[in-house]
Amino acid sequence: MNELIQTFAVYALPIVFAITLHEAAHAYAAKYFGDTTAYAQGRMSLNPIKHIDPIGTLLIPIVLYFVGSPFLFGYAKPVPVNFGNLRNPKKQMAFVALAGPLANLVMALMWLVLIIVLHAFNSSEEFFMRMAQAGVLTNLVIFAFNMFPVPPLDGGRVVTSMLPHKYAYKFAQLEPYGFFIVLALMFLQVLHFWMMPVMQGAKAFLLLLVTPLTFFLN
Repeated sequence: MNELIQTFAVYALPIVFAITLHEAAHAYAAKYFGDTTAYAQGRMSLNPIKHIDPIGTLLIPIVLYFVGSPFLFGYAKPVPVNFGNLRNPKKQMAFVALAGPLANLVMALMWLVLIIVLHAFNSSEEFFMRMAQAGVLTNLVIFAFNMFPVPPLDGGRVVTSMLPHKYAYKFAQLEPYGFFIVLALMFLQVLHFWMMPVMQGAKAFLLLLVTPLTFFLN
């Protein structure tokens, strides 16, 4: 029980930030490109309560943890976007979709900067170091997962936006089955072959960005 409480304490803040800013970024991007649906429903907010789904964000991950599942899966309340309201729906769909994962990439960068700063000042606060490491991992996981190219995930929206109209329409018809496709790939441990390379590539990119800061603080 103590281990569970410690894990919860370390991951709680990074997960709340990761989910909240991911969904809020979608809402901000949608409004910028012309769709006010999320804004009108109060979802263009940094209030975590607006985005947390009691079942998907809390219950499912906790149950999977206690049953010893090989993976933890959860989700927030999707931000409602009416792509037809965008000024250029097909093109700007990709920008709205990318806003969420890019927010996670920026958060991973911020947590990584915190790790470097803590190291530079020889901080003895193990809790904050573990939280920063959890922040990097959490955001990289959410980034890679959401970029998987199957609708309704963000990566699927990006692919739909890039395909010619004829093929985009057919590809978008996968959306009702996308959730089940992803679950099947998780159970078959196939999703791992997407997640790890994308996470490693994203982390390598972030490490490249913070290299100047590392030299400066050393």
